[in-house]
Amino acid sequence: MNRYRYLFILAFLFSVITASAQNKPLKLWYDKPAARWEETLPLGNGRLGMMPTSGVDEDNITLNDITLWSGAPQDANNYEAYKSLPQIRGLLAEGKNDEAQALIDKNFICKGVGSGGVPFGCYQTLGDLLLKFNYAENAAASEYVRQLSLDNALASVSFKRNGVTYKREYFTSFGSDVSIIKLSADKPGQLNFSIALSRPERGITAEKNGCLEMTGQLASGTNAGGMKYIAKVKAQLTGGTQSHDGNKLIIKNATEAIIYISAGTDFRGTGLNKVDANLKAVQKNSYATEKAAHIAKFQKLFKRVSVEIGGGSAPEETTDKRLVTFHQNPDADKFLPVLFYQFGRYLSICSTRVGLLPPNLQGLWANQIQTPWNGDYHLDVNIQMNQWPVEAANLSELNLPLAQLVKGMVEPGERTAKAYYNADGWVAHVITNVWGFTEPGESASWGVTKAGSGWLCNNLWDHYAFSQDKKYLADIYPILKGSAQFYSSMLIKDDKSGWLVTSPSSSPENTFYLPNGKTASICVGPTIDNQIIRELFGNVITAAKLLGKDAAFAQALAAKLKQLPPAGQIAKDGRLMEWLEDYKETDPQHRHISHLYGLYPASLITPEATPDLAEACKKSLDVRGDDGPSWSIAYKLLFWARLKDGNRAYKLFKEIMKPTTRTDINYGAGGGIYPNLLSAGPPFQIDGNFGTTAGIGEMLIQSHAGFIELLPAIPDSWKASGTVKGAKARGNYIVNFSWLNGKVVSYKVISSRPGKVKLKINGSLKTVNTVKS
Repeated sequence: MNRYRYLFILAFLFSVITASAQNKPLKLWYDKPAARWEETLPLGNGRLGMMPTSGVDEDNITLNDITLWSGAPQDANNYEAYKSLPQIRGLLAEGKNDEAQALIDKNFICKGVGSGGVPFGCYQTLGDLLLKFNYAENAAASEYVRQLSLDNALASVSFKRNGVTYKREYFTSFGSDVSIIKLSADKPGQLNFSIALSRPERGITAEKNGCLEMTGQLASGTNAGGMKYIAKVKAQLTGGTQSHDGNKLIIKNATEAIIYISAGTDFRGTGLNKVDANLKAVQKNSYATEKAAHIAKFQKLFKRVSVEIGGGSAPEETTDKRLVTFHQNPDADKFLPVLFYQFGRYLSICSTRVGLLPPNLQGLWANQIQTPWNGDYHLDVNIQMNQWPVEAANLSELNLPLAQLVKGMVEPGERTAKAYYNADGWVAHVITNVWGFTEPGESASWGVTKAGSGWLCNNLWDHYAFSQDKKYLADIYPILKGSAQFYSSMLIKDDKSGWLVTSPSSSPENTFYLPNGKTASICVGPTIDNQIIRELFGNVITAAKLLGKDAAFAQALAAKLKQLPPAGQIAKDGRLMEWLEDYKETDPQHRHISHLYGLYPASLITPEATPDLAEACKKSLDVRGDDGPSWSIAYKLLFWARLKDGNRAYKLFKEIMKPTTRTDINYGAGGGIYPNLLSAGPPFQIDGNFGTTAGIGEMLIQSHAGFIELLPAIPDSWKASGTVKGAKARGNYIVNFSWLNGKVVSYKVISSRPGKVKLKINGSLKTVNTVKS
């Protein structure tokens, strides 16, 4: 009887915890309009984006299309570069790294101006939709509430003015692929406003048959024309009249207005043709029907996972004030980590979709023509970090757009491999764009890092590891094999150690002192290269066996694996070495911590299998410190989660949640979170959001070390109680569990095929039966 009573109590507590989670609204809310873009609320359906200021007198709505890029395909390879390779390698072998770097700057970088030039291109804002309102009297607005519902992907604002309640509702439809704004007043004829559509450059707006139409073509930097785009705006009224004044629509005395925004580009040749069709189709539906379809399609993804931590109620403060309060007293708001985790899942769903592009440095939200760092795809951590949360957060299909982007890099990457290394396979360096740029960057100090292509293969492999989709594995296998072919064919023997190493290379964006006091970034065999190649070769060997092909190639890789440097070396001071030699870095708190790649995202270093290397990672992190740009803080959070130190990981979470409004270009300390919960490098860079979401997931569940572990890095602050439903683990498992006082009290591992799985709970490793889905 005691046993059954205990089980009943646990079941009751689990239901209470779950009910508590469901009763807390997942929303951001504010009591005033957005005063700056970093306060606006992000909406997106994976292609179209919208961020309204929701002002009383003016509502400026920034519009985006994730495919809108300047630039064009180009060949910036220096096909004479490989001729300098022997001399560069010779200088490195002699310890003349600075001279090798100078030679690379002269002969071994991309042609032209690289990422600073127009051909490379830039992700750009689509434009601005401006609503200007006229009211009968100039009384002040009251009862103002602006919010974003993460559950429904809806933003709204309501306020009272002159005795009239005004409401606006915004969403980028997952149903009809248009953006929609509904405006209403609770008294007839009280809506009087104008609608304007504009862009800072390369945009012409005209009124045509009651519709605003903006068209343009971006710069390409080549003889070919740049990308074309169209945006159209149409209004449907209940009551009132519509006219136009030049290129503005004028609405008078309406009670309700629904604004539809349809847009597209000629990226991949299809988008322009759908603009009119989407606009016509959406107007055939009632607003209620369209809104319901939007919510239903969004929730198919979003509702897969629920999380509750710590119990208690969410504070009633506005979100910007909650950030300040949390920074002062984190334990007073146990729900903010849950909100931030789910906000990251929300951003993933909203900024990418199958068949299109992965999120760029800004997701899909940009308010400038020249976005910071081109809003491109950085391959030395940033694009990878954008994808890190999606698998464990049960959004597995959102990894597929990255695979599509990487496919487009293989052919140009083969040309780059031949041009610079006379090597087989394909390679990509530090930066890429939608046009398939794979060349080195324009400066040796950062641009020659060649870990990018191998690192991308880690993300692609992760999708197989989580999904166990053999068809997908067969599809990406040529990408993995081509990357392995490149590294295999360009490895050379290091005379000092006898290991096979990359040369020339660098540890992303970091610099070290040479014995002569000079500095350099270019080196032989940096730790990240050794780790990535070791992991990649292993994955390709596994894939070849699973697919029943390339046995001879797999054997050749296995032979070279034995000649690679180890996953890590320990320096005299106990830290993990960043380079093959124990150089002294010029900046001990450097934002990149690339040599810990083997700890995360790879599983080459774990506290269980390699405790000495794990300890060396801790010492490296202690020296690096806990501050930095937001993405760097998030990466450190992930490292500490993998090291099973929940309190240190939580300290990093608190660090990244610092409120800020800074928008300067920052490479050092000072990352944080804007009032709208987007992460600040500064400036806005979305990888901090995604990295932190992945970090919270790793604190709750891990599955990289050959077993599933529940609560591997739970901080003391979260131990009281909690529940997770719908998390995903490698092996295509769905995991539900709950805990009390830091101990797991119930769990369920769900699989499409019945069987057994290794599960570590409360410190014990056991084999458990899965439940059929």
